[in-house]
Amino acid sequence: MIKLKRKFRNKKKVYVGMSADILHPGHINILKIANSLGNVTVGLLTNAAISSFKKPPHLNYKQREIILKNLRLVNKVIPQKTLDYRPNLNLLKPHFVVHGDDWKKGPQKKTRELVKIELKKWNGKLIEPAYTKYISSTMIKRKFIRSKKRSKTKI
Repeated sequence: MIKLKRKFRNKKKVYVGMSADILHPGHINILKIANSLGNVTVGLLTNAAISSFKKPPHLNYKQREIILKNLRLVNKVIPQKTLDYRPNLNLLKPHFVVHGDDWKKGPQKKTRELVKIELKKWNGKLIEPAYTKYISSTMIKRKFIRSKKRSKTKI
């Protein structure tokens, strides 16, 4: 057990902000990359934070937290109460923030810029893996709704 603690003490701190409402291969890809860089803390967006820029999540915060805490790629889960990463970044001072490159445009563009400014204060780095094409929580939800509507019309 002591060896394990030493191993983790020397690892870099990595922060990943996530909604994680419907976990899919794109999320796993981000978490694998983050985990390869060090100890991963997921800033799990609260229901209110998610609702500030898209529809409310299907799973509540506690349900999403349980799922993430049980992934071997994640070391810790903390609440992220707003879309703004800065409070958690200042608390943790991570070496890396990992986020898919999809936030370069759209509702999270401003958040991305603020993250970059904040990370410069302690020489942290933003890692932006290519967005996993053809998969997103929104796409999965839409597909589910369409299939549900089709099944109702058949009855």
